[in-house]
Amino acid sequence: MLFEHQYQFSKRMQMHDITEIVKQDIDHCHIDEGIVVVYTPHTTAGITVNENADPDVVRDMINAFERVFPTEHLDYHHFEGNSHAHIKSTLFGPSQTFIIHRGQLLLGIWQGIYLCEFDGPRQRTFYVKIMEG
Repeated sequence: MLFEHQYQFSKRMQMHDITEIVKQDIDHCHIDEGIVVVYTPHTTAGITVNENADPDVVRDMINAFERVFPTEHLDYHHFEGNSHAHIKSTLFGPSQTFIIHRGQLLLGIWQGIYLCEFDGPRQRTFYVKIMEG
């Protein structure tokens, strides 16, 4: 089953926790065993997994990526001026795959799934594909 979702980002760089949305999609499918793929079809966005208990982790990640790949950098050649966002999204990647076991999404106790924006504010689409097996 395929689910499509939208999220409107309000900042240039932001990470939005989509874990509960993915869990709801899994619950809707009523399967015991399978996999779920979370995917975003954008070249300046990404999907990642990281701690979702302390919001400082997300802030630290965004700050670190901005220091390593700053938004304003004179050596970028891409005419749109968003090479920093393409680099960041490449490091995160457009998708993540997860296991469904006994009807539950298998994540570590502190893990959450994030839709990441690096060239906002923008509305982004992400897909949740659930496969039984």
